[in-house]
Amino acid sequence: QVQLVESGGGLVQPGGSLRLSCAGSGFSLDDYAIGWFRQAPGKEREGVSCISSREHSRMFYADSVKGRFAISRDTAKNLVYLQMNNLGPDDPAVYHCGTDVLECRSNYRGIHPFGSWGQGTQVTVSS
Repeated sequence: QVQLVESGGGLVQPGGSLRLSCAGSGFSLDDYAIGWFRQAPGKEREGVSCISSREHSRMFYADSVKGRFAISRDTAKNLVYLQMNNLGPDDPAVYHCGTDVLECRSNYRGIHPFGSWGQGTQVTVSS
């Protein structure tokens, strides 16, 4: 079974940073495009970022996070990271990582191309 686990969330002050991790259990994340999406109370699901499988070189960032977030892989550790900088009032949410069956080819607007995803990690921004 494809299983993913997110970690690294927590409480951060406005303008602060967090690095989220996405870990695969029993499989190589390099074989899959991995995306991050977030869900916040009262808001629609929002696709945040995506990194393609190692066979491709495609990446995607939502306009709301472009220039502040960065997605990357650590193949040796079988992890995908989401570095989140300059966090603000629009960023608190539960962040999920998942396998992207479209290889990051969509912009996530009205599209949810995730085959599997984890339980999520909470990000809170507060002074």
